[in-house]
Amino acid sequence: MSQQVKAGKLTDIDPLGSRRLNVNGLEIALFRLSDGEILAVENRCPHKGGVLSEGMVCGPVVHCPLHDWRIDLRSGEALDPDKGCIETFPTEVQADGTIYLTVPASLLGASGTDTHIA
Repeated sequence: MSQQVKAGKLTDIDPLGSRRLNVNGLEIALFRLSDGEILAVENRCPHKGGVLSEGMVCGPVVHCPLHDWRIDLRSGEALDPDKGCIETFPTEVQADGTIYLTVPASLLGASGTDTHIA
């Protein structure tokens, strides 16, 4: 089971930029690609936990700011020669520009959701 969580507006994120969203203690990075697509991943590099939202975006790939690992934002997989994976989250942008993120119900807990955009 999963649930949609409001994650902000498209205008909150510059093209090739990012925003952080905290969902019940899990930090998620939202990225806006040059074509306007919004992708969401766990905001930590699988290598040493670098903050991916601080990395540089090139196409659908973010470069970790710590050791330049390249993470595919669609699959969550580290690109060769590196190995590792992070969780990805489906996103939807509605006609009014509102971004929704789909997260597992287990992440939300019984009391609903506590989200904070940074």
